[in-house]
Amino acid sequence: MLEKSLFLLCFSSALAKQLCAPDASDGYKVRLSIRTALGDQAYAWNEDELFLFRATLAFAMRNRISGQQFEVSNIIVCDETPRVSFWFVVTSPSNTSHLVDKEEVEEAIRKSRNRINSAFLLTDKTLEFLGIPPTLAAPVSPDTPPWLIVFGVVMGAVGAGIVVMLAFSVVQKKRKKDGKVVDEAVEEETRAKTTDNGAAGDGVYNMSFSDDERFTEM
Repeated sequence: MLEKSLFLLCFSSALAKQLCAPDASDGYKVRLSIRTALGDQAYAWNEDELFLFRATLAFAMRNRISGQQFEVSNIIVCDETPRVSFWFVVTSPSNTSHLVDKEEVEEAIRKSRNRINSAFLLTDKTLEFLGIPPTLAAPVSPDTPPWLIVFGVVMGAVGAGIVVMLAFSVVQKKRKKDGKVVDEAVEEETRAKTTDNGAAGDGVYNMSFSDDERFTEM
């Protein structure tokens, strides 16, 4: 029994080496820049971190392909370097000798990219899946619909125009009223002067008429 277990283990290891190799057709190279991203707070890359990576990839595959129970053992890693780069492939849960199509793996990584990055405190630039473009940020949808913004601007312009027209009308009415008061004052002043001139004329005695009257009596 022990010999059989050892044989299966050796066979699995040999099969994994055959399935995972640099530049494999269904494989991807991963490169992590932990020191660049975290500086003095950078953590050491070890077997535990590699296990976490394989676990997050298994989660991503489950999240992508429903009904397939991917395990950590389905994520095979090879050609690991001290500068934290390696290759990986994904085997099918139903047949470990069969690799999952590269397109499926790529879509799984795209779908769960933020979760994978968060697990290692990295970003698309510091956790690179070579050959898979960085995820694009989701378009920001404004809280207020654009049509409502346009409507508000138009109504604001209309309201401002109405206020300007009302203010202009009030100013014009005030000017007309002030002009009318001035005209009435001028007219009243003119009338008063005319009256004063008439009164003064009534009080003046015409000496020529007095001389005529005197000669007539003679």
